[in-house]
Amino acid sequence: MLTDLSPLIAATARWLTVAYPPSGGALATALCEAQARQAATVAARLRYPTDLDAGLVTLAGPGGAGRLDWIAGAEPAGEHLAADRAWRTWVDEVVASWAAVLLTDPDLAALAVAALAEGGPAAHAPAEYRRLLDPDDSDRRAAALLRHPDLLAPVAGLHRDQLLDRLAPGRSLAA
Repeated sequence: MLTDLSPLIAATARWLTVAYPPSGGALATALCEAQARQAATVAARLRYPTDLDAGLVTLAGPGGAGRLDWIAGAEPAGEHLAADRAWRTWVDEVVASWAAVLLTDPDLAALAVAALAEGGPAAHAPAEYRRLLDPDDSDRRAAALLRHPDLLAPVAGLHRDQLLDRLAPGRSLAA
């Protein structure tokens, strides 16, 4: 069973940057993508903390971007190539919602990264998530839409309560 969450993380981060595009040129695009990927990574690792969880989501599939597109008003216009639609099937609604929360709430982002750091030998250092936790002015300008609480509120609100439950004190990361 595959336990690699990278396709889910990449697709969810891509959805975030398509729905809430960067402001500026190539550097802004890279900075916005880095922030979306860091948020999606933290959210995915919280949502699927064990190899079994990751294996099950890769086996069953995460659900796709359909509902998120409708809620965010980011529905693709017109006919798209099959290749363009394929990545959208790997978007995970809960991970996107949790990532939106993390991008708009610095305190919860810090709490989420701290929870991952306590996750054992596979844990990553908080410095790995610097653009998520401590964005500089360039990061903020590049991801102005991606970090705007009012714009992300419909997506963030979908599964915010589940994230708060997952981050509750004394709660194990194992599902």
